Amino acid sequence: MRVTTRRLVAVAAVAAVASTFAATPAQATVKPYVKVGYFTQWGIYGRDFQLAKVQKSGAAARLTHINYAFGPVTADGVCASADAWADWQTPFSAENSVDGVADVEGQPIAGNLNQIKELKAKNPKLRVLISLGGWTGSKYFSDAALTDASRKKLVSSCVDLWIKGNLPGLPAGVAAGILDGVDLDWEWPGSEGEAGNVIRPEDKQNFTLLTAEFRKQLDALSRTTKKRYDLTAFLPASPVKVDAGFEGEIFKYLDFATVQGYDFHGSWESRTNQQSAIFVPKGAPDNPDFSSEVAINKWISVGAPRRKLVLGLPYYSQGWTGITAPGNGLFAPATGPAPGVFAAGTEDYKTVKNLPGFKVYRDLKAGHSWLFDGKTFWTYDDPAMMLEKALYIRAKGLGGAMMWSLDGDDANASLTKAVATGLWTP
Repeated sequence: MRVTTRRLVAVAAVAAVASTFAATPAQATVKPYVKVGYFTQWGIYGRDFQLAKVQKSGAAARLTHINYAFGPVTADGVCASADAWADWQTPFSAENSVDGVADVEGQPIAGNLNQIKELKAKNPKLRVLISLGGWTGSKYFSDAALTDASRKKLVSSCVDLWIKGNLPGLPAGVAAGILDGVDLDWEWPGSEGEAGNVIRPEDKQNFTLLTAEFRKQLDALSRTTKKRYDLTAFLPASPVKVDAGFEGEIFKYLDFATVQGYDFHGSWESRTNQQSAIFVPKGAPDNPDFSSEVAINKWISVGAPRRKLVLGLPYYSQGWTGITAPGNGLFAPATGPAPGVFAAGTEDYKTVKNLPGFKVYRDLKAGHSWLFDGKTFWTYDDPAMMLEKALYIRAKGLGGAMMWSLDGDDANASLTKAVATGLWTP
């Protein structure tokens, strides 16, 4: 068997973390780990990333869940589609279809939802959830969660549209059974998200009440359909945001929650840094600082069961340029964000892994790595780092991993395969 440099680095990463952690008997469980990948609705456009690629790359077979992002909450306090063309109208060619058969005019449903249906037919254990909100779709969550009546209205509309499958302009129930539950991506209850979002101090309690209402209505539907529906949530890494918007009681209603394990630092700052380290690196200039360990420990402290915490992993990099300081580029002043294909300062793993002239640097003890060419710096979560983080998840007794987002991986799904390998159970 040929042993590549990448494989040796991966083994070294696993060995480094193994020497740091020792799993307790209580953590030595055979319960399968959750492996959640976000699929972005808009990725079928400029990124040319369809669910067919999730299937062909082998990623679908290695995931337990896909979160379909996003469905916004409207000013009227109901669920809606952000893009009906992408969701259920656009036809897919044979090349871009999961089943290899082109969509035809007059079929009951097309778009991404039909592709999800085809993907699940090939992967019967795969569960797909609608993610509600997101960074740009959370403006009115606070209003919709404000009263008992508004919560019932919101949840009923979400269940009707996304779970019962009553899509506007199509026969009743045309999309029933395609989605398996709801992922709440309210960013953020009680604290700032995108500029202009409605924020109230009451959001903290109301988010708990909203999760309870979703659980109530989903369970009521289960009694009719005899099908179990998942309820999950995307949660922040910042302890300040946790305190402002969340109660430990939410975990009574959630199947699991994904914790943001990235964007700890980024190109909006004037100094290079880690964006997704497991632990705060030695020499970090900020105190207190962010890390996966800081985030997970905060959630545990408010009563979150470890097995309901799923750590988020990035399939993209944060980048800075204009670095002139000597050394390896870490914690160095920069003049601005590095150029990116879709946005300055961010870039997909599949792109940065092929950048010429860069050297890989690894801090295996802190659990992060980066690329540097003497001028430009990119954070770098590659398969070796995914294996290290998977081992952290195992040793910490967590429930699994979440990945944002699947379109950042390479054509061979190298990152997803590394996560699945690290979280394999017999």
